[in-house]
Amino acid sequence: MDQHIKLEIKLPKVTDIELVALDGLVLMGRHLGITDDKIGEARILVTEGIINALEHSGSEIPYVNVDFTMTKEKLVILITDFGKGFEPDEIKEPKIIDKFGTENKRGWGLKLMKSMSDGFKIESSKNGTKITLTKILS
Repeated sequence: MDQHIKLEIKLPKVTDIELVALDGLVLMGRHLGITDDKIGEARILVTEGIINALEHSGSEIPYVNVDFTMTKEKLVILITDFGKGFEPDEIKEPKIIDKFGTENKRGWGLKLMKSMSDGFKIESSKNGTKITLTKILS
């Protein structure tokens, strides 16, 4: 049977709190022998997901839940906020040409998560948003 590790974290809305989740992710990956390249890619997904949830949820509940399930082959990341939700289909994909010469370089989180993951799913309602990301590690 394949070894799997699960980590569940409730992260408060505190500056740089995503680093706690990243430390856990790295330790899990090292334990399973995942390459540094794959861990690095997963770190980007986790960072973008957590920062998006904390910045955009509009939640009165000042935390997000982050769950990792990792095997040698695959990582599943689940990030849940308890905010106002949004309509994913209404989010416009950023255009790099529109960002040149402006101070606003933000807005790439969802596009980055979609392009770097091997599975991307958003479920959103007035009670919050759940993003599920899958990353193949083998």
